[in-house]
Amino acid sequence: MADNQGPQGTHDPAGNTQMFRAFVDETPPGGRQAAAAPSGPRVGVIVGVVAALAVVAAVVWLALV
Repeated sequence: MADNQGPQGTHDPAGNTQMFRAFVDETPPGGRQAAAAPSGPRVGVIVGVVAALAVVAAVVWLALV
């Protein structure tokens, strides 16, 4: 059995470092999905800006009427 004790005698929670690295470096099924994530916040910002412009336009229109 492998010695999982560190220099101070603390237990290594990863157990086998090679297996831990394989788990961390594993790609999710279906490939990387990180490319799709930035589109969500960008759409929210665009919708927020459009809504803010609509509110400002409504206030200006009401002020001039």
